[in-house]
Amino acid sequence: MRLNQDLHIHTTWSTGDASVVPEQTVDLVARVGHARIVGISDHFEHVAEVWDAYAQEVREAELRLGTEVNGAAWVETALGVKPDYYIYHCFDTDADYRGLERLLASDRPVIVAHPNALDTDLDRVPPEAYVELNNRYVWRCDWLEFYGPYRDRFSFVLSSDAHRPNWLGQSVARRAAEELEVGEILVWPMT
Repeated sequence: MRLNQDLHIHTTWSTGDASVVPEQTVDLVARVGHARIVGISDHFEHVAEVWDAYAQEVREAELRLGTEVNGAAWVETALGVKPDYYIYHCFDTDADYRGLERLLASDRPVIVAHPNALDTDLDRVPPEAYVELNNRYVWRCDWLEFYGPYRDRFSFVLSSDAHRPNWLGQSVARRAAEELEVGEILVWPMT
């Protein structure tokens, strides 16, 4: 069964991430075709210096171009590139919440990445941000307790956060969404 959407996927462009295996290439993710809408969102700190080549490869594979911004320190530089969307690590700091506001002002979709793993205070996240139910981390909390109070505040995006081919799935995130009684929001309509 193909998923509707998976926008949080890393590839070998995330050169400094030891959990990304050499086989996790843009080409392989595109060939697997596990979702109708697939986006690559490699760590910005690893692709900032090679942005044009990274963007070209992702676009040539006909995938959505994203990037994962690791907190406020990278926001200014990340605003200088033109991805389709941002995945954002919003740690529980004033600077990171301000960084989130800046990314949201770019008029590009912003997905707050695995907030339960980063201790993000969802009360401080603007409702126009998407909140991720991340297959890699959602099981590390009582999702009903952590996300439940925000069911009506946010649009939820389900993601794999795949760093290797066998992580291209969302079974735990889908179970969490089912128990939370939240629907999967598609950032772009399927064609």
